Amino acid sequence: MEFLDGNLSIFADICEKTVLKRILKDLWKIVLSSLEKTIVLPQSNDSLVRKPKRLHQPLSSGTAVLTETKTLTPKQCLIIDAGLETIKQYFHAGGSGLKKTFVEKSPELASLRYALSLYSQTTDALIKTFVSTQHSQVHDGMGIRITGNEKVRPDRGEAVIFNALGLPPPPVIAVNDMKWQTSGMFRPFAEVSMVGPFLADKKRRFATKSKNNSWTAKFNESFHVLGKETPDCYELQLTVKDYCFGRADRVVGVAVVQLRDVANRKSCVCWCPLGPRIHTDETGTTVMRILSQRPSDEVAKEFVKLKSESRPAEEGR
Repeated sequence: MEFLDGNLSIFADICEKTVLKRILKDLWKIVLSSLEKTIVLPQSNDSLVRKPKRLHQPLSSGTAVLTETKTLTPKQCLIIDAGLETIKQYFHAGGSGLKKTFVEKSPELASLRYALSLYSQTTDALIKTFVSTQHSQVHDGMGIRITGNEKVRPDRGEAVIFNALGLPPPPVIAVNDMKWQTSGMFRPFAEVSMVGPFLADKKRRFATKSKNNSWTAKFNESFHVLGKETPDCYELQLTVKDYCFGRADRVVGVAVVQLRDVANRKSCVCWCPLGPRIHTDETGTTVMRILSQRPSDEVAKEFVKLKSESRPAEEGR
């Protein structure tokens, strides 16, 4: 605040009132955005999984320091929230600064407050918020197509086929017309992950057997998954991967089926387009960034890793 006082007093002396108001508005946005990005949610999207620790510049020759992003405590969140009132009063300046309506209705303040409200929630509550708000996670394709059985194809193209009869369990029937270039053997398999609240004590990930050099792989395998909440709180994410011996399996594509879309159907087949990665809106990104700051929470770590996996640009080469 001393830094702001010193500089704003100079601006107040040399700037016209309209110019000063514009400076105050820009500064208000910068201050709140900086609070959110450097204190509340310091990690960037790229560091969610790939860089759980940040490598700082060497302190001396041959020496480097790795530091983990620290999680805010509930008390610290309350202090930040209380500090917002002081910052608002400072920029309002008893009526000579920014208008109260501009301050209260600014999207930067709303975003910071929303991040703080989510920050104190449990991992289960955050995952529930993610599932209930992220309805278009796979953008490449026409979305989920539902037919009466697997013999009725809505169109051609790369797709994962779920049989939703008695869901759960969800049989994985096949993955059709995969686009994947490789100089070696292609061994696709499918991982099915149950995503939702209150699954910490349950098995959440299942995998099919791999198929050798098959770009239209038939699996016909079933897995038993259960949740405690209503179906609209859960989703199934299927990640098709190329099995690689001695190194990490490569992602071919991902698909998501939200149980709200099939819960009321007695029998149907879901045709899910494969996308290269999961897409999220601002709420989804905020949830992932908060969960990425919980290194001791296995459910949070698994969720962030699952939602951050993506198809490599070099494919199988």
